[in-house]
Amino acid sequence: MTTIEQLAQNRILILDGAMGTMIQRLKLQEEDFRPPGMEQHEILLQGNNDLLSLSRPEAITRIHEQYLEAGADIIETNTFSGTSIAQAEHKCEHLVRDINLRSAQLAKAACEKFTAKDPSKPRFVAGSIGPTNRTASLSPDVNDPGFRAVSFDDLVTAYTEQVDALMEGGVDLLLVETIFDTLNAKAAFYAIEEVFDKRGTRLPLMCSVTITDASGRTLSGQTVDAFLISMGHVPLFSIGLNCALGAAQMRPYLQVLAEQAPCLVSVYPNAGLPDQMGEYRETPEVTARLVGEFMKDGLVNIVGGCCGTTPEHIAALATEAKNFKPRPFPASVEQIPASVQSTHWVDATDASSANSASSRNLHSHT
Repeated sequence: MTTIEQLAQNRILILDGAMGTMIQRLKLQEEDFRPPGMEQHEILLQGNNDLLSLSRPEAITRIHEQYLEAGADIIETNTFSGTSIAQAEHKCEHLVRDINLRSAQLAKAACEKFTAKDPSKPRFVAGSIGPTNRTASLSPDVNDPGFRAVSFDDLVTAYTEQVDALMEGGVDLLLVETIFDTLNAKAAFYAIEEVFDKRGTRLPLMCSVTITDASGRTLSGQTVDAFLISMGHVPLFSIGLNCALGAAQMRPYLQVLAEQAPCLVSVYPNAGLPDQMGEYRETPEVTARLVGEFMKDGLVNIVGGCCGTTPEHIAALATEAKNFKPRPFPASVEQIPASVQSTHWVDATDASSANSASSRNLHSHT
């Protein structure tokens, strides 16, 4: 069986596009978001997209299949808000395990269906782990800068529940994405290690950070260089950028990762920047051309789409990717800048070893 690590050595991998954009196309109503037993729930649930894995599983399956038809090698589970912290907004904490388990099963079934059709092109499921709607590094109250709406331990508890269910559902990778607060991400990776230890097995780990604006920093204030070092204790399969910006705005930050990261580099931008109405107008052709420049310059190993992207965008990226070779990552840790060497990166020449490494005490890095 071909592993994701083996595929990544030979070609640029294709990640899927936006789940939310495709859900919006369906023009669903409030009743569509209510799973069995939630018909009389006291809070409106429309917009809580993760619930659709329980209430409209056929719709989620069809979205997965559209991205697989477009050429995606990796599809994400419909679990971006699948933690008890995020689901508390709708008083749906009790559904977290079911959301993650069922979402993983739906994505896995879709991948198995397409792999069976063409065994030479295996498909993989990445468990989507979002940042939650709270930040451990910043206060939501400008009058009380020392206040925190969530603690590190709260985040670990929430992420542990999510990761355990995703793994039970059969995901092939775990993707901690849209990271705006590094401390939240550290909590996620600590929880992942806890689950790995409990289950006695590991999965490849993907990590994707969000640069919020032209300052070149995350919401919690880190540059890409600083974030890269902060993640140095995690044996990553890939590190990359997603959301907030379109491909045209991502190049300088992607360049840093391409030069310094001792693992694969991913990028999945929005379909440009939103207009005054919040709509994304960038066409698949433009997205493919812009991301194609990254591919041509040898900056990326994995490409896909975030907000506003569709199967048409992913198909255009898949076509473009056939023209280029993946980014060659450093042959040894010695080729990485000294500032990054000083962290605990695992040698990128053996991604599979990195993902089977013994557990480490991540808590000491928080």
